[in-house]
Amino acid sequence: MDIGLYGLGRMGGNMVTRLARGGHRVVAGNRSPEPVQEAVGHGALGASSIEDMVRKLKPPRVLWSMVPAGDATDHTLDEFARYASPGDVLVDGGNSNFRDSMKRAEKYTAKGLRFLDVGVSGGIWGLENGYCMMVGGPADAVAVAKPILDALAPPNGWAHFGKAGAGHFVKMVHNGIEYGMMQSYGEGFELLHASEFELDLKKVSSVWLQGSVVRSWLLELAERAFEQEGTDLAGIKGWVADSGEGRWTIIEAINHDVPMTALAHSLFARFASRQDSSFAMKVAAALRNQFGGHALKKE
Repeated sequence: MDIGLYGLGRMGGNMVTRLARGGHRVVAGNRSPEPVQEAVGHGALGASSIEDMVRKLKPPRVLWSMVPAGDATDHTLDEFARYASPGDVLVDGGNSNFRDSMKRAEKYTAKGLRFLDVGVSGGIWGLENGYCMMVGGPADAVAVAKPILDALAPPNGWAHFGKAGAGHFVKMVHNGIEYGMMQSYGEGFELLHASEFELDLKKVSSVWLQGSVVRSWLLELAERAFEQEGTDLAGIKGWVADSGEGRWTIIEAINHDVPMTALAHSLFARFASRQDSSFAMKVAAALRNQFGGHALKKE
């Protein structure tokens, strides 16, 4: 099947390669030319622009965006729509807010196009293992894109969850849960590391992966990290970014009166990780000194 994929970052580039390996005709595009040439080396056809991409595909086209959420996604989808034909399927595979996806579906449907929001999980490992995909949008558009979804996912690795926005909503909650799991592992390993026992954290990870109730792919990655970086993780700074989904998950929890204490804590812990010196903790230290005479540590 033919597909145009624009945005050849860590995810998009590997998706193009997986599709080409699966026998699909992939036209690959990107803002900068170097990733396009790399994609050509992996079996794709290169496009010099979105217009060039669309012209190299026959309708009904599948035009898939893998660019950052926000303005970049709006621009890419608008360019798709500018050159697309009625009945073409526009796909947003980035980490967009589901409410934006609902608005985009209305916008492009009014132009005679079809729109799918596809939450994609799998990271840099998706090339070999396949991508877990959560799809929202009309069933007829899903039917057109099905060969692409089948090629990208492992067996039973994608599902259609309903109307536009559903795919990105499920992916948003997925990422919120991921925040909580990562924080739980982080806190547990910190206690192990701080104990009086000289524990090999890679060995702990390895044992827990053998039948334990806390085994998971994230734990496999922890084992790999301790093997590469050492038990002290001395080469890594404890600074953790967030790409938005955790925040959106907490906002929706508030909107629906759903208590999400673990996920909220994990999000705020990421904020704390970015503070070299927390003013709130300075206030707490000053108060302890004032009411109890506890010693202060000066910077």
